[in-house]
Amino acid sequence: MTAPAPGRDAVAHDGKAPSVEPARPRARRNPAYRTAAALVLPFVKATTRHEWTGWEHLPEEGGFVAAPNHLSYFDPFSIAHYLYASGCNPYFLGKEEVFRMPVLGPLLVASGQVPVYRKSGRAVDAYRAAVQGVDDGKCIVVFPEGTLTRDPDLWPMVGKTGAARIALQTHKPVIPIAHWGAQEVMPTYGKGIHLFPRHTMRVTAGPAVELSDLYERPLDGPTLKLATERIMVQITDLLEGIRGGHAPAIRHDPKRAGEPDIGNFKKERR
Repeated sequence: MTAPAPGRDAVAHDGKAPSVEPARPRARRNPAYRTAAALVLPFVKATTRHEWTGWEHLPEEGGFVAAPNHLSYFDPFSIAHYLYASGCNPYFLGKEEVFRMPVLGPLLVASGQVPVYRKSGRAVDAYRAAVQGVDDGKCIVVFPEGTLTRDPDLWPMVGKTGAARIALQTHKPVIPIAHWGAQEVMPTYGKGIHLFPRHTMRVTAGPAVELSDLYERPLDGPTLKLATERIMVQITDLLEGIRGGHAPAIRHDPKRAGEPDIGNFKKERR
């Protein structure tokens, strides 16, 4: 990974010219990607404010895994805005239901976003596509929790191993990202969308998670669990910094709490 250029650690606020240089020169995008960006970016800019830090930690070249915490169904908009403004073209792993939506679904597929067929034999397809994307130099966004957090106070919960597995397979960096504010637009497991007054999206990235000591180990359960916990620790530390307070000493574990792996666990309780 190329060392970041000096001077890229300032804060970027909306309404002002950012005092930071983009993290990397923008790669070419296909027409569908450009169309999606032309639709999404003006919407996000018009309906949110932002406070961004951490671009200096984004690789200037080469593929990497971006690993954010998962608060809300609005998260992809906030994270995409942050990464796209930095010069990255983000490619998201997302649940396949979104890709079945009229108009939007085909546009996402054509733009190179990756559907995840959870709990099916096709789940491995997303993993292979993500590995190929990182190897090809793309920024692949993976929410390590795999679903919206179930922690009562919205702290990151126990992570799934997807982000770690991709990073260890490719020997490419995992960049932890923390954000806060998307849950004000679309409440976690709540209803409705609240665009106005505009809410502030606070987003920051941290240094790449140290995983190089695990590269030669087998991709087995203990290795993946260790790598995943390192990722979640760094995300949580970043989140403590931008929202204040301290996360619980014991991370929320849906399995231990008897909650389903995916979906709206509150509906399951009704």
